Amino acid sequence: MTDYRFLRLAALVLFVLAAPALAQIKYDPGASDSAIKIGNTIPYSGPASAYGTIGKAEAAYFRMINDAGGIRGRKIEFISLDDGYSPPKTVEMVRRLVEQDQVLFMFNPLGAPTNAAIHKYLNAKKVPQLFVASGASKWGDPQHFPWTMGGQPNYQTEASIYARHILQTRPDAKIAVLYQNDDYGKDYLTGFENGLGARAQTMIVAKLSYETSDPTVDSQLVQLKASGADVFLNITTPKFAAMAIRGAYDTGWRPVQYLNAVSSSVGSVLIPAGADKSLGLITAAYLKDPSDKQWENDPAIRRWRAFMQKYYPEGSQTDSLNVYAYALAQILVQVLNQAGDDLTRANVMRQAANLKHVQLDVALPGVTVNTAADDYFPFEAMRLQRFDGRQWVLFGEVIGR
Repeated sequence: MTDYRFLRLAALVLFVLAAPALAQIKYDPGASDSAIKIGNTIPYSGPASAYGTIGKAEAAYFRMINDAGGIRGRKIEFISLDDGYSPPKTVEMVRRLVEQDQVLFMFNPLGAPTNAAIHKYLNAKKVPQLFVASGASKWGDPQHFPWTMGGQPNYQTEASIYARHILQTRPDAKIAVLYQNDDYGKDYLTGFENGLGARAQTMIVAKLSYETSDPTVDSQLVQLKASGADVFLNITTPKFAAMAIRGAYDTGWRPVQYLNAVSSSVGSVLIPAGADKSLGLITAAYLKDPSDKQWENDPAIRRWRAFMQKYYPEGSQTDSLNVYAYALAQILVQVLNQAGDDLTRANVMRQAANLKHVQLDVALPGVTVNTAADDYFPFEAMRLQRFDGRQWVLFGEVIGR
């Protein structure tokens, strides 16, 4: 009888001790013992379809994670829908993902105008809009939008780096700017003008916008060339970036050209534009470029190539967008591992805002991922690079806050 009572008491003690651990298993819609359901929108079609490879590479990365057992035994169910880079379509797709598919959160939805269209909705629903594939400054405002976090360097920070370099190397430059007429383009332009400071009014001699529905940017390039500018800031998405690079060259205009990082892919932008016509372009980077020979034997890039070969063989190994997708998927896996068995939307957001000196293997040396409750931009350091006709070549030091 005594042994029986002892065993029963021991069992009770074990239950009480285990209770806190059991209580930590919490789920919101989209999470269960077996799965984590994640939503995404991206333009697989339309004027920004070059970005579609990001969604495909992320899906491939999650297949690799699932093959390895998933996240603490849970498989990732990645539901990625085509919004055609159209804000109304994005709203439709995101409502479906949240209300019908009941995803736990949105991951890496792409585009400034498209994310702006779902910004208030997701925050009102308290659904994380996590690692937005846009550098617009509005994605780093936790005080007013605590459920939205950026997923790449702030556009204004990047643009100010270009402004600083121009002031240092060509203080008497005459600058022409081509920018996309939406939040994305205007944010870059604001950062650039702020970076030039009081000199902006005299140094910028022409600035013209384009719409994503425009068939070409030929007329804008003719006007920008006619301004007499000897520096060209190219704030465009991939399709228009290739047009602008090729168009400037074909008109005989040879300014020093700065190209925003979101359109710096060798495979999807510079090769279509013409490698010879892209010679000398300057951009900023925070991730290793797969076309850069200095990373040819780098262990991280070798692992990335092996991943691409097995899980996304149709994807281009010269397209830096596929490295970006790989990096962002790595960050998300870190967040989910930190979240443990508390797979609530609030905890996922807490963990996303608690990344400390995370070193991604495909990030440039000196670039780490850091977030905090009052800092919603994971990447805040970049390095300038110049295209030599075959690959980007880094120069200067890492520049960051």
